[in-house]
Amino acid sequence: MPTISDKAWSHQAKQFTLTNARGNTVKLTDYGATVTSIVIDGKEMVLGFDDIQGYLGEQPYFGATIGRYGNRIAKGQFTLDGETFQLPVNNGPNCLHGGIVAFDKKIWKSEFSTNDNEASVAFSLESEDGDEGFPGKLSTEVVFVWTNNNELKIQYQAVTTKPTVVNLTNHSYFNISDAPTIEGLELELKAAQYVPVDDASIPLGHLEPVTGSPFDFTTAKPVGQDLRANHPQIEIANGYDHTWVIDGHSGELREFALLTDPVSGRKLRAFTTEPGVQVFTANFAEGQFKERNGRPVLPYGAICMETQHFPDSPNQPNFPSTVLRPGEVYSSATVYRFE
Repeated sequence: MPTISDKAWSHQAKQFTLTNARGNTVKLTDYGATVTSIVIDGKEMVLGFDDIQGYLGEQPYFGATIGRYGNRIAKGQFTLDGETFQLPVNNGPNCLHGGIVAFDKKIWKSEFSTNDNEASVAFSLESEDGDEGFPGKLSTEVVFVWTNNNELKIQYQAVTTKPTVVNLTNHSYFNISDAPTIEGLELELKAAQYVPVDDASIPLGHLEPVTGSPFDFTTAKPVGQDLRANHPQIEIANGYDHTWVIDGHSGELREFALLTDPVSGRKLRAFTTEPGVQVFTANFAEGQFKERNGRPVLPYGAICMETQHFPDSPNQPNFPSTVLRPGEVYSSATVYRFE
């Protein structure tokens, strides 16, 4: 039967260890509702830190819940119902991942439970009206469920007191291989289009077919195959840091990605209700971040698959809406299955 243990990780934060019937573990902390570790058959699958201090310092959102708005909003501004809102500008000219003191830097309330098939932790957070410039008091719950089938299910819900925008995601950095980078991993994406961006990583406003480009993962290929391709979109990001448009989005849970390590045979299969996934290949890393045991994070040392709506959607009328109004419930789910 799955089990959960919790311990104090600092004077404020806790860490939770979820162990399934196979003995595999997921560790979470209420600081940022963050995934700190996923261990399958003795192999660590995500980047992270050994202690809370690593998460409190400057670091690239390892495993964090991102909100209120994952990804970028151009110039930190959007207009809703005729009113313009200014958010913090923390990424070049843009607001990234909800601002400066966003959901990833808050202590969330927590409750945990188990049954014969799974262990779960429910994190909840009250974000006051005006928090980081966003309108409305937003009440958010994120539930992490760890199953006996090695599935990590992440379920999001939110309600608001005023019209607002919401785009929640998780920023786990995966490396299912024993190699120091993810270049040899093979990725398949059920996505025939992606979202091209400008030099500030803001969408140009249209979708682009992946056919004939480095963004074509409709058939599995090594992540590193086109990672340094002579392509303007690759050059903007120094790799992949783009949203792929998931085929056949309907709001129902559907498979969108398969990541395979051809050496070990390990697989990570991913499902979501979201219309897009931001694939990010840790292009920023130059050894400046040290994770567990002081290991430097190398360029392309991990891959993020951040399920979400598209960047800058509040300013892009052609994109699926991220507006949430009083009386509505924001609901989203993502599943990562380790095979």
